[in-house]
Amino acid sequence: MAEKQTDLARVRAWIATFPGYDILGAFHCDYTDQVPSNGGVFPSGLVEVSRTEDILGNVTVVNQYNFGLYYVFEKTPGDDAGATVNADWVMEFQRWAQEQSVRGLAPRFGNSGAREMIRAQNGVLYGAQDEGTATYMVTLSIQFSNFYEVI
Repeated sequence: MAEKQTDLARVRAWIATFPGYDILGAFHCDYTDQVPSNGGVFPSGLVEVSRTEDILGNVTVVNQYNFGLYYVFEKTPGDDAGATVNADWVMEFQRWAQEQSVRGLAPRFGNSGAREMIRAQNGVLYGAQDEGTATYMVTLSIQFSNFYEVI
């Protein structure tokens, strides 16, 4: 029998389907190397957004996963062309994540049947090194609902 894939593994596998993902040589959990063309996912856990109970005592919980996605790319100090390529990649990833969410092509995490929402936002240059690399960060949030029936 196949082992159930964790939610983190599902997020990582989904990110790997981004058409621009192939430029990354590695995509780690909880760290990035300061070498070009790698990234990392930093999960910050589950947040309960809301909890509602119906007249029968059944409970619907709205949850949210939050992740920091870090990408290290080449960026020579003062190189506007390279910086533009990197920023375009980050922005394209954000647009792709939005479209995947809207079209229902992203993985689902809840069991309620409610519409889920994935947001990749706040893409920013996190830091640049004189050695010719720059780290970019995107916040990824996944909001979903779980229904718990009282027996």
